[in-house]
Amino acid sequence: MKALAAELASAELEALIAPHGGVLRELYLPAAEAEALKRRSASLPQWTLNQRQLCDLELLLNGGFSPLQGFLGRADYDGVVNEMRLADGTLWPIPIVLDVDEAFAAKLGENAQISLNDTQGTPLAVLTVEDVYFPDRIEEARRVFGTTDRTHPGVAELLDRTGSVYLGGRVQGIQPPPHYDFTSLRLSPRELRDWFHQHGWHRIVAFQTRNPMHRAHRELTLRAAEKVGAKLLIQPSVGRTKPGDVDHYTRVRCYRALLEHYPPGLATLALLPLAMRMGGPREALWHAIIRKNYGASHFIVGRDHAGPGKDAEGKPFYDPYAAQQLLAKHQDELGIEVVPFPAMVYAANRDTYVPQTEVRPDDEVRDISGTELRRRLHNGEPIPEWFTFPDVVKILRERHPANARQGLALFFTGLSGSGKSTLAQAVVSRLLETSSRPVTVLDGDEVRRHLSKGLGFSREDRDANITRIGFVASEVVRHGGIVICAPIAPYANARAEARQLVEAHGRFVEIHVSTPLEICEARDRKGLYAAARAGKIKGFTGIDDPYETPVTPELRIDTSQVSVSEAADKVLEWLQTQALA
Repeated sequence: MKALAAELASAELEALIAPHGGVLRELYLPAAEAEALKRRSASLPQWTLNQRQLCDLELLLNGGFSPLQGFLGRADYDGVVNEMRLADGTLWPIPIVLDVDEAFAAKLGENAQISLNDTQGTPLAVLTVEDVYFPDRIEEARRVFGTTDRTHPGVAELLDRTGSVYLGGRVQGIQPPPHYDFTSLRLSPRELRDWFHQHGWHRIVAFQTRNPMHRAHRELTLRAAEKVGAKLLIQPSVGRTKPGDVDHYTRVRCYRALLEHYPPGLATLALLPLAMRMGGPREALWHAIIRKNYGASHFIVGRDHAGPGKDAEGKPFYDPYAAQQLLAKHQDELGIEVVPFPAMVYAANRDTYVPQTEVRPDDEVRDISGTELRRRLHNGEPIPEWFTFPDVVKILRERHPANARQGLALFFTGLSGSGKSTLAQAVVSRLLETSSRPVTVLDGDEVRRHLSKGLGFSREDRDANITRIGFVASEVVRHGGIVICAPIAPYANARAEARQLVEAHGRFVEIHVSTPLEICEARDRKGLYAAARAGKIKGFTGIDDPYETPVTPELRIDTSQVSVSEAADKVLEWLQTQALA
């Protein structure tokens, strides 16, 4: 009996951590049922998932979001937003919702079912709608992100690109979203747990990242694994990260190269199809729960975990150690053990990395920021071996060859008569005068005559016009070109959509030509304002249709205060300070 008890105790010690809520909630139907539901899905209302929704669905279906069994209904949503808890009291910090527009929601009957499709129209799951509700997105931003500042990428998406209606209900999985890259690294929670069992791993410390890893990250993760006596899981987010981040293809190649610099058998790499919200402390708690579902017993939380940087006033959105404090508060309930770690810095006089908290007064601390690294890559300057490994540098140089120019979209927006088209043409001339880079111009009037011919001036048509401009601009940027856009673009959500399209491939620079309405009317060569005032033109921006002023453009220029030449100088000077011109 004693031997049996000892054996059971040993097995218990070696068992992997239980998923959040106790059960791994995998939502895929058995093959025969899935095939039947797939055939029936063709007759259901169809919803095409955006990138965030697609990532969320994948983690719902494979159990990464256990204990969730679908998108949150109103009671669960309210509990998560206000208390970080589902309605049954389970700890859960981030709302997982299916947002749609009012027109789609209005077509749904009671207990409707919806086919959830990828962008190719492939049905992935069916949602049985149990709740339809209008959220207070301002309050959601304030509670979840701690701010309503649109400089925060999560806030900008929530307020400007999220549908006004949320649908809640259970999901039945038909098939996983298809992936054709790094397929051997895309393990579900069940598959990764099986891998751990097969390799005898029971204490596993997980590391979250959305950036390439260098020597400081290797040192941090090695020390964390040694500290808790665990194996190391490097599990980067590859679903969607912060705009401007290094693409996941390049990052994964870097992770694979870095993996060779760990002791044999210590570390493994698996990818997480997560759409990050950059939500700081709440997001860190969410990351820990997800890693628990994947089988990790420990989770590394570093400085400013999942922080998006600084707000519109130049202050950090979150205290650098707020995430560590929040996870420590919920440590017992979480189950997964938090491993807090300060940033690692290089002490040149000791030729070693040390925790930032252990730096001595006589230490010669060196560091290379992300901006400095990009500058060195761009100029072909040396990158020291103390910072990263040569094989990682090689991959980064292949992706960012010396003297190559990143694609760039200059998006001028403002009222009719504000001077945006004139300023855009002046900037084009300056760019062509000093550079051989190709420049494409998408002027508002020209786009209306060709690309958007047939569209009217309803809000929907105006949004479609800007989305078309954003798509064409993104293609120019993807191939390293410069594109100049000069539409009125009166609505914030359409401008945000254009930004999102472009930033998948390069830089988006919003330039608000802020010339006051009275000046624009005085310049009215075409008589459009006079016609609008007389009621002959309906829905004219600035008169009887709103212009939603950009909150945080990269540049704001009033052409009533400076000449066209001076305004163009301001644009070129800004581009030069950003190393974009």
